[in-house]
Amino acid sequence: MFDFMNIMNKVKEAQVKIKETQEKLVHLTAEGESGAGMVKVVVNGHRKVVSIDMDESLINPGDKEMLSDLTVAAINKALESIEVKIKEEMKSATEGMMPNIPGMDLGGMF
Repeated sequence: MFDFMNIMNKVKEAQVKIKETQEKLVHLTAEGESGAGMVKVVVNGHRKVVSIDMDESLINPGDKEMLSDLTVAAINKALESIEVKIKEEMKSATEGMMPNIPGMDLGGMF
C-alpha cells in the first residue's frame, strides 16, 4: 500500500523544485543557425528570441524572401534545441523525488 502522506509531500517538493527551475530557465540558452551559419538565433528557456545575427552579405532588399526563410529556419532550430535543454533541466530538478507508480508516467509533464 502506498503512503499517501509521503506521496503528497513528494508532490509538494517537486512543485517547489519545478517552480525554482522554471525561474532559472531564463538563463538557459540555445542557438540555432541556418545557411551554413549565415543566420544565427539565440533563444532562452522561456522560448523567447534573445538575439538574431545575420551575415552582412544577406542584407540585400532583393533577397528578402531568402533572408526570411533562413531566419525562420534558424529560429525553429533554436527552439528545438532549447526544448531538449528544458526537458533535461526539469528532469534533473525532479529526479528521484516522485515515487515510481506503475502505470503512472509523469515524463510528459515537462
